[in-house]
Amino acid sequence: MLALPAAPRCRPGRLLAAIAFVALGTGGCYLGHVAAGQARLLCARQSLESVIAAADTPADLREKLRLVQSARSFAARLGLKVDDQFTSYVPWEGDRVVTIVVATRPGEVDPAGYWFPFVGSVPYKGFFDPQRAETEAGRQRSCSRDVCVVGVAAYSTLGWLDDPVTQPMLRHGEGRLVDTILHELVHATVYVSGAARFNEGVANFIGAEGSVRFFSERGDSERARRRRASVDDDRQIGAVLAGLRADLRELYASLEPGAQRDAERRVLAKRARAALRALPLETLDPARVAREARLNDACLALRGTYSDDLDDYARLLAQLDGDLRAFLQRVLVAADAPDPGAALATGSL
Repeated sequence: MLALPAAPRCRPGRLLAAIAFVALGTGGCYLGHVAAGQARLLCARQSLESVIAAADTPADLREKLRLVQSARSFAARLGLKVDDQFTSYVPWEGDRVVTIVVATRPGEVDPAGYWFPFVGSVPYKGFFDPQRAETEAGRQRSCSRDVCVVGVAAYSTLGWLDDPVTQPMLRHGEGRLVDTILHELVHATVYVSGAARFNEGVANFIGAEGSVRFFSERGDSERARRRRASVDDDRQIGAVLAGLRADLRELYASLEPGAQRDAERRVLAKRARAALRALPLETLDPARVAREARLNDACLALRGTYSDDLDDYARLLAQLDGDLRAFLQRVLVAADAPDPGAALATGSL
């Protein structure tokens, strides 16, 4: 297994570009932390070609990196901005690159969010150091907010930098890997400041649908079938959680905080877990999904950011006869609308 270099060497211009990027999006002590983490990631990059060619590269790693190269080519055919994204590799230790923190205000199931220059309002804050994430989570809890802390294997610098493939990205199956590559390339292609639900929703949708088409185009019908089943399973789960969020909105609007509201919330959560257990999932164990589902307000809010509009996007894709490239063109047009998510979902372009 390759290891992070003890004293990585960087091109100074690239390092300054990394720090300039995070400077636009963050501030204060947080800036220093994110800049240092981004610089460490940048300095540890090795070209995919060199890793693939190295005699001591494990066969499974070589195969996955070649899959990344194929996914990049597929993304370019879809019309995504590829440039030099994911042409390097970082053997990052652990199961995540960053840890994100999402918080909701009492009685709400939408992210309270954070605001930064350039990127606008975003639902989460990311940390390279998990302990810093826990400190932020504690700060949010001290303000009576609900909190969700999640490890993330990949993120996008929105095309400002050449993002690398990381070891945590490779820990899941091939379908998830292709999905992630396409998802992050959507962010590098189109990003609307302050429109997190639109940005994440279209990236989620194109990544998932694109991963199915990727394997189908390669003539790998069995992997395409399994990937389709996995995507459909995830959307079934999302539908149950969206229903719970809707029920909670109604509950919070109708009752003041207190014992009765808390009791009714527990009933709704119990009902949602029962619904998850009853799902006809193909690639996941419904009992395990129900048992491990995080149903607090903040985790539900995070899920909604990524999945609230997927049914609308699926209908639009069907109207386009499944043409994902045409769907992406609609996304690019919608990005200029006052409300891009609504414009894309309703077709009012």
